[in-house]
Amino acid sequence: MTAETDLFADELFPGSYKSWRYCIEVKCGVPLTPEFIQERVSVLSDPNHQESRRFSELYGETYRNQVLSWFRYAANES
Repeated sequence: MTAETDLFADELFPGSYKSWRYCIEVKCGVPLTPEFIQERVSVLSDPNHQESRRFSELYGETYRNQVLSWFRYAANES
């Protein structure tokens, strides 16, 4: 680990794209495949989707939009 990823390891909620990506891929062990990314973009883009509503209730609408933007960014990196 690097000094930067040491900081990511201690975060409860990612505050940057790099931290979010570390959280998904390292902490959660979920590969950010194009299929997974597209599925999450689809869900989080729909404010009426049950998962999207639950996410907003737990973390707030602003954070849902931030996470959605990180998924979109990841999609463009592939």
